[in-house]
Amino acid sequence: MSTTAHLPTAPLRARAEIDLAALRANVRALRAHAPGAALMAVVKSEAYGHGAVPCARAAVAAGATWLGTATPEEALVLRASGAVPADVRILCWLWTPGGPWREAVEADVDVSVSAMWALREVTEAAKIAGRPARVQLKADTGLGRGGCQPGGDWAELVGAALAAERDGLLRITGLWSHFACADEPGHPSIAAQLDLFRRMLAYAEGEGVRPEVRHIANSPATLTLPESHFDLVRTGIAVYGISPSPELGTPADFGLRPVMTLSASLALVKQVPGGHGVSYGHRYTTAGDTTLGLVPLGYADGIPRHASGTGPVLVGGKWRTVAGRIAMDQFVVDLGGDEPEPGARAVLFGPGDRGEPTAEDWAQAAGTIAYEIVTRIGTRVPRVYTDSEAPESGDGGEPPR
Repeated sequence: MSTTAHLPTAPLRARAEIDLAALRANVRALRAHAPGAALMAVVKSEAYGHGAVPCARAAVAAGATWLGTATPEEALVLRASGAVPADVRILCWLWTPGGPWREAVEADVDVSVSAMWALREVTEAAKIAGRPARVQLKADTGLGRGGCQPGGDWAELVGAALAAERDGLLRITGLWSHFACADEPGHPSIAAQLDLFRRMLAYAEGEGVRPEVRHIANSPATLTLPESHFDLVRTGIAVYGISPSPELGTPADFGLRPVMTLSASLALVKQVPGGHGVSYGHRYTTAGDTTLGLVPLGYADGIPRHASGTGPVLVGGKWRTVAGRIAMDQFVVDLGGDEPEPGARAVLFGPGDRGEPTAEDWAQAAGTIAYEIVTRIGTRVPRVYTDSEAPESGDGGEPPR
């Protein structure tokens, strides 16, 4: 991912500004929602498109004591970066056979195990590494993705893990699961999963497992289900200031602020007559004499093509709408006769408090979720890290820009 440490003196074609002060404030707000639990900041997929290493550093500065990644490669990059203190734990959970188990063991990364094949591979890796692995056992309480099924499968996995622990090959550091519908208030699966998780915990602990952490709460559960907090909450999209569900509330309702602002410099402004077709397929035709603005971002940059004709953009203090199809590298907005200078800023989304659209507005326009809008912004768009808040003493935060 391309990053820019300082605001450049020359204008960029486009940029995603990442407000690290907002991210730290979000982490502090989330900790207040779960005061009795430790907090994991999930930084998978380059921190949902925001940049894993800078965001991990900022989250830790604000009190996150765990970091979460999907893949082991993501976890290993974090460890190798030197940005994460040794006492901050990293959990990775998306493993496939033949993965870098030994490297993860040697890097002191917690690994998730859902099945016997994974337990066998991590114990073999621990033998080669000459040190015990840190292993978290994942239970499938109803999501139907990763995780061990209850009953005989869970009993077998727990028993084998305890045997490996007695042999000094691993330490069972966690027991965990994941909600399917925590972003849907009142969904019956929420209570059912919590009940099953408690029963699977009770079985494992009855057999002798003594985990450091037990956890099931994701962002929506952290915000709305205090009974699910246990020892640790795993906060992903909420760290970046986006509500996990419009049904639950806006970011402001939870004391959160969106971290990313995506903008571009207009590449062209021109006058066209009425009846002029715009972009591929001429799905948009000008109603009369008007001006068109060319925004140099497209689906190669992660702008969803499904938002053709609906995506909102702030130009010259006014909301405009994508005119016609979004192309690979660019799209057009109808400026309605206004004539901003080429190079004028077009803001696709941001926090929303300056009149600009939000990632949620783009999600609605594209028929998707705000998670996807920020995560899909591609590597051609530089991340520019800003920080309006002076670092707290000793917090290791990014310096103000």
